[in-house]
Amino acid sequence: MSRILVVDDEPQMLKALQINLRARHYEVSTASDGRRALQEATHNPPDAVILDLGLPELDGMEVLRSLRSWTSAPVIVLSGRADPREKVAALDAGADDYVTKPFAMNELLARVRAALRRPTSEEPSAAPIRIGDQVVDLERHVVEPAEEGGPSVRLTPTEWRILAVLLQQPGRLVTGSHILRQVWGPGHEENTNYLRVYFAGLRRKLEREPARPRHILTEPGMGYRFEP
Repeated sequence: MSRILVVDDEPQMLKALQINLRARHYEVSTASDGRRALQEATHNPPDAVILDLGLPELDGMEVLRSLRSWTSAPVIVLSGRADPREKVAALDAGADDYVTKPFAMNELLARVRAALRRPTSEEPSAAPIRIGDQVVDLERHVVEPAEEGGPSVRLTPTEWRILAVLLQQPGRLVTGSHILRQVWGPGHEENTNYLRVYFAGLRRKLEREPARPRHILTEPGMGYRFEP
């Protein structure tokens, strides 16, 4: 049974999340401020964390940075802060996902399931990955048709580097600035036009319907996500 730590200073929100998570057979612990959240996480390490940012005692961003210093458990930020800069800052600080209040409970629960499915940084996935009608092998740098006789695809070196950053974190929201730093190096974080061009190319090559992608997704104002 997966253990979820829910951190929020609103009693009604804590209760609603606790009821819904327990109904889906998760073990749930709660904290109403940042200091208690870190104490609870230390004494009962969670498999995932749902974290509000506007917390008393210790701000949610400080909690996030502290968690990331010792655990790779996925952290889903659940916050009323809708400014894209706040979202990007949380993702760059190590959050795996960001859901804005008000939210649909089913969507949040789906994000929790996706976060728990992804490999941790200690358990990287090296297996070939299917995207549409292609199978991508990051270790061999090869794209092969999933079915015999299917079309072959060639990726450029830059496309490979971008895809590697994304596919190594399945289900996780990755900021554009992180991808730019990893692929082009520091100082290129503002060159978001690079990503628009390359992601359009990757979708044309790998997605069955590039205009309606199923696997290589854009989260407007935040970044990109690979959905297996």
